[in-house]
Parts: sequence; C-alpha cells; structure tokens
Amino acid sequence: MERHIDISEYDYPLPEERIARFPLAERSASKLLVWQAGTIEERHFSDLGEVLPAGQLLVFNNTRVIRARIIMHKPSGARVEVFCLEPHDPADYERAFAVTGSCTWNCIVGNLKKWKEGCVAIDFDYEGRAEQLRAWRVGDEGREQTVRFEWTAPMTFGQLLEYLGRIPIPPYLNRESEEIDNTRYQTVYSKIEGSVAAPTAGLHFTPELIAQMEARGFGFEEVTLHVGAGTFLPVKEEDAARHAMHTEHFEVRRPTVAALLEKWGAVTAVGTTSVRTLESLAALAWRIRRTGSPDAERVIGQWELYDIPSSFTGREALETLLRYMEEHGLDRLKAATQIMITPLGYEFRIVRNIVTNFHQPSSTLLLLVAAYAGEEWRHIYDYALTHDFRFLSYGDSSVLMR
Repeated sequence: MERHIDISEYDYPLPEERIARFPLAERSASKLLVWQAGTIEERHFSDLGEVLPAGQLLVFNNTRVIRARIIMHKPSGARVEVFCLEPHDPADYERAFAVTGSCTWNCIVGNLKKWKEGCVAIDFDYEGRAEQLRAWRVGDEGREQTVRFEWTAPMTFGQLLEYLGRIPIPPYLNRESEEIDNTRYQTVYSKIEGSVAAPTAGLHFTPELIAQMEARGFGFEEVTLHVGAGTFLPVKEEDAARHAMHTEHFEVRRPTVAALLEKWGAVTAVGTTSVRTLESLAALAWRIRRTGSPDAERVIGQWELYDIPSSFTGREALETLLRYMEEHGLDRLKAATQIMITPLGYEFRIVRNIVTNFHQPSSTLLLLVAAYAGEEWRHIYDYALTHDFRFLSYGDSSVLMR
C-alpha cells in the first residue's frame, strides 16, 4: 500500500518562551486542556477525576528513567559524554542492571571525534576506596556506538549509574540537569528502570490525586515501555511515512490484560508510550489468531497494525491475548514495537481517551495526536498557544476524548 504523509502539514510555530524549562512547584497544578468531540475547556490537572467519564481505567507506564549520562575523560583530559541507550550484552534490561564487573551497552557518544581508540575513564570514591569505571568502543552502528564498560567497585551496573550518572533531561530544554530533575523527571509511580526519557504525561500525577480518583471509582493499571532516545528524533523526511521508527521494549502482565478486557471501551491511556504499548497488543493478538503464537521475539513492525482487518476488534484482541496467556501459563508478555500511529487511517482498538502533553512540531508524537483528533489537532494546539499553555516535557497537559 502506498503511504504518504506531508510532514509540513504537521508543523506549527513554537516560540522558545512557550517551552517549559522547569516543572511547576506542584505537579498537579498544571493547566489541563479538555478536548471533547470538538469542544475545548480549560481546567487544572487536579480536576482530571471530574473531567473523565466515571469508571474509566487509566493505564500508566511505570518505567523509571535511569541516570544514563556518564561524563568520562581520555588520558589526555578530553571530556567524553557516554549516553547509555539500551543494553547490548546482556540484552535484557533486568539482567543488564544486575551484572557486576562488566557489561556492554548501545550508546550515543558526545565528543566522539576525541575518542578514536583506547579507553575513557572516571575515577571515584566508593565506601572510602578509590574505584574506577573504564569504557571502550567495541562497535559502530552509525549514530550509536557499542561500548564495553568495566568497573572495580563491588556494585551492579544499575547501582553504578545511580552513583555516577546524570538524569538525561530532553535536549530541547537547553540546560544541564539539576537536582530538581532527579525527582521531578520521574513519575510518582515509576518502578522499572530502563528509560532514557520520562513518560511525561504522568509527571502531573500525585499520590493524593490517584487516591482521590480511586475513591471516585476510577481504576488504575500499569504497563512498562522503556522510552528510548528515538522519541526525540525529528522527522527529517518530507514524507513522514519514510521516517524509520525506533524500537521500544515493553511488557504487559496478565492481570492487566484481564482488566483491559473487563473495561474495554473505557480505557484512558496516560501518555503516548501507554498508547503505543496498548495498541501494540492488537498486533500480538492478530499473530496468535493467524499463526497460534504472538511471536514476541519479532519486533512489531512500523505498519503492522494497519494490515489487521477492521473486523478484528480490540475486544477480540484482548480476549485472544488473555486466552493465550492463560493456556500457556504466562504471567507476562515481553515484546518490542516500532509502530507508527499516523493520520493514515489508523484504527484505535484498545485506547478510548488519551492524557498527553503538548508535543514538538513535525514529530511522530504530534502525528499520533492527529491520528486520534483528526484535523482538530490544529484547533487544540492553536488554543494552547493563544491561552498561555506551557509546552513539552515539563509543560501543561491535555485530555483528549472523541
């Protein structure tokens, strides 16, 4: 099928002063734009429980941002920044954070021209002893480098990152990370380490707001999708359909699939990463329907969901997935996705409503919003721009209900 998306149609002027460079003092004090079938209302995020239809099931992405940026030096003194993207060996996140002594990661390297060969290192004190972390480039994948780390301290790689690393705040904030980012660039429900960017729609939630909404009858479930640096990659192709989507790893538990099935038609995704995870479940279910297996080792392709017949509903997808997990005694499913949700006739099967921040011009995240809201995305963003809404990761929020 021929696909074409003129990315210039999804551009808009975003003045620098509209980008929120720091979070508000109170998470839930941010503004909330409520879009419902063409109408717009202004509220505060703390009003979310009054805005959403009663009985909704909200789905969080419980990934936790790792301190992925490590500043190291050549013996000459040259500064090299190593930005850990995803584990290479061992390739599983859980194992990669638990190893001691050495491991290999796929990384982006700053000041790469200064690191042609040899190792870079950082000396540090740990429990009163002098320790060292060293790194070597062992592979080149174009934009990414394969980097082997070795360290002397008696700690896991996860502990090492927590000890030496820095929180990788988005590049468009144009500043170094500060102490406030260590807590505020994490959701209050973050649990599973692995992201290099926060699922920012969730940054507005507080434990008090979640408790208030639970008391009003709202349900909450969690999925895990580790957000990669590719989420910030601009669409450079004039035809966005030629943009190569990045791969992101996700996990969903069987009780969550059961809850989604029970609440099908009343599912609110908190953030685009939750949307991508939930919608990807339909691809796994369709594979089961066709071949008897979700083939979870194979990445869900960029356009795979567009090839699923409209007659295969979200309810059928969840029933198929739940039955497979029950029959095979699976408590959870792990997979990876490259899906690209665009206005090219994408059919939302699992997600009913979306809570999301305001995204960069000409981005795949804005294409996702346009896929959901249609041409109304212009109305939404025009309103936000002319009514003092703050944009991007630390900015204000919206809830979209069509």
